[in-house]
Amino acid sequence: MSQPITPTATPSPFMSFVYDNIAPLKRMRYKQILFQIISFGLIISSALMIWKSLMLFTGSECPIVVVLSGSMEPAFHRGDLLFLYMSDAPFQVGEIVVFKIVDREIPIVHRIIKVHERSHNSTLGLPETEILTKGDNNQVDDRGLYQRGQLWLKREHILGRAMGFLPYVGMVTIIMNDFPIVKYLLIAFLGFFVLVSREQ
Repeated sequence: MSQPITPTATPSPFMSFVYDNIAPLKRMRYKQILFQIISFGLIISSALMIWKSLMLFTGSECPIVVVLSGSMEPAFHRGDLLFLYMSDAPFQVGEIVVFKIVDREIPIVHRIIKVHERSHNSTLGLPETEILTKGDNNQVDDRGLYQRGQLWLKREHILGRAMGFLPYVGMVTIIMNDFPIVKYLLIAFLGFFVLVSREQ
């Protein structure tokens, strides 16, 4: 008589990955886990140090930004990664700047269309500059975006001047902002990967 065939189930690639990494994690001692947690903290600290170094090097408090809308098309598209710098040089019409309005969390990337310079600022020794901006793809200027009653931007509103960009590299940031669960899953995966990675 022939023996009955017992059906077998093949685990999915994802479950195989989980099993392969959970088992070594269970075998790790507390000291090893603590070491991996410290390593993860060092990675985060290194990233923060790089960001602070970029701030010092560029003179901008926000040296890298992501374009979040299509208001600057065709110059920049949604998802482009923009590199900024800041200097004391006079602002010029046609220059692309990133500015921030009080009570608005997200900076805006638009082009300067008008510049007015008044007498020198006695505190900074710089001309008192008034700036009007507009998105290349917008029909009107940005006065509707400014605070109520505000007609011009001042130098203190400017976070940086555009000096280069990488197309669409920032789409990852947009996806994580639009779908926060993706951000949390990515952070969890990175933490899990650091914990299970070890010297063979």
